[in-house]
Amino acid sequence: MLEDLKRDVWEANLTLHRSGLVILTWGNVSGRDADSGLVAIKPSGLTYDEMQPEHIVIVDLEGNIVEGGLRPSSDTPTHLLLYREFEGIGGVAHTHSTYATAWAQARRPVPCYGTTHADHFRGVVPVTEELTEEALAGDYELATGRAIIDAFADIDPTEVPAVLVASHGPFTWGTSTAEAVRNSIVLEQVAQTAALTEMLSPEVSGISPQLRDKHFLRKHGKDAYYGQPAR
Repeated sequence: MLEDLKRDVWEANLTLHRSGLVILTWGNVSGRDADSGLVAIKPSGLTYDEMQPEHIVIVDLEGNIVEGGLRPSSDTPTHLLLYREFEGIGGVAHTHSTYATAWAQARRPVPCYGTTHADHFRGVVPVTEELTEEALAGDYELATGRAIIDAFADIDPTEVPAVLVASHGPFTWGTSTAEAVRNSIVLEQVAQTAALTEMLSPEVSGISPQLRDKHFLRKHGKDAYYGQPAR
């Protein structure tokens, strides 16, 4: 079971790299086994070219290493807090992709300007509050996770499975590692489109709630009709 989980996380990390959303050793993907609660995550500082399934580190939800001889990603505490707080997620991805990171560095949420965004995220992709000096001096990665949780006080994380960490970059999640990576890819696309939209029309307003919900719910609601029925 753990071998399958490690291979799944390894493949998800490689997909993130091939997508162009991460370079060098940046970024990471983790996956959680629903039965055991154990989490597999990319090792810290290992290049994507040299990484193999056996390098993936297994930790419990408190961060204790269960299997693996390498140090897990430095972002592990952030990932683990999301697993503990956001019910039902099975994968978390973190990138420093260009446009999403630009919005994070501007400390601005990504507005929902059109149906491309609404097809995937039911509204604005939020940005966290900046971390305090006290948080920075303590457990930085855990504080990052707490800032993400706070940003979703009034947002359903299953409807907007993405966030911008202020002055840092994006995190996404999903029911699986593949879905978390897919959400990172979509987030970068909508972040780029939003930036271009504001360049063309600085006074642009957001999409109407009715059109936003129509597009989101036709794909994701209980009465969704996009795509083919499950067989």
